[in-house]
Amino acid sequence: MAAAACIVAVLLVLPAAQADPYSRQTLELSGSSEKGGRLFRLNCAGCHGIAAQGLVGPNLHGVAARKSSRQLIQQVVSGRTPPMPRFQPEPQAMADLLAYLNGLV
Repeated sequence: MAAAACIVAVLLVLPAAQADPYSRQTLELSGSSEKGGRLFRLNCAGCHGIAAQGLVGPNLHGVAARKSSRQLIQQVVSGRTPPMPRFQPEPQAMADLLAYLNGLV
């Protein structure tokens, strides 16, 4: 039963992920953690804290262990979890932000 659920999930999620050119383009780029940190401090620190320790938004340390890069991109772009706003930087800037988030342990 679990295997069938996984297969169904892959069949539903994989085409959607491949169809998302923004995520695909972002994931093809190498990001700079330093630039991503600056982007984070300018756009995210107000809610997530200057050190990503969490304030209004959650603590982001270890977020890369909980969410895939595609999930992180979708969270940032969609703002699915209110009060998080939608935010879609250029793909290189998103790659930089991912590099920063991946470095938060």
